[in-house]
Amino acid sequence: PISANQVTAASIVTGLASGWAMMQGTRTGALWGALFLLVAYIFDNCDGEIARLKNQSSEFGRRFDCMADWVVHLVFFPALGVGVYRASGETLWLWLGAAAALGTSINTLVRYLIERRRKKAGVDEATGGGTENGRQPVGAKEWALFIFRELFRADFCFIVLILALFDLTWLLLPVGAVGAQVYWAAQLIKGADEFHV
Repeated sequence: PISANQVTAASIVTGLASGWAMMQGTRTGALWGALFLLVAYIFDNCDGEIARLKNQSSEFGRRFDCMADWVVHLVFFPALGVGVYRASGETLWLWLGAAAALGTSINTLVRYLIERRRKKAGVDEATGGGTENGRQPVGAKEWALFIFRELFRADFCFIVLILALFDLTWLLLPVGAVGAQVYWAAQLIKGADEFHV
């Protein structure tokens, strides 16, 4: 009886719960945050399968899923920054969380603009413009982007869980603050390369 969009909504709710737990600034909060994030990722991976099984695939559902991913990551990094700030008293962690969230937002905007431009240019998403749809990466730049994206997209929840077990989630803040900027810039350059004249 559950629709794909309801599963996507559950992903947002558990992602927000993850952020709330991370804000507590305790090891227990980080562990709960990591578990909630893991559940959010499970829901995120199930919604598309449910949509296909129940023939509920739609443009709205696809966009809702993308928005859910953005919201979960947009909340996660600043919440982690607040939690580490509460534990340490150092404001640097707040800035790192904000920088990672900003990078996540810019990346989402860049992906949207590239996707829109591909549609306008008539680029077939299954054969051109990215490795997201099963196309093999070509060249060192595409492989680097592919590995970075997969680590921080599909496996990010496991990285958070492992770091939470060792009380090292703070490591995600400098990596996220720098990595998010590098990733959106690389995506922007790669996307611009596809449409050179």
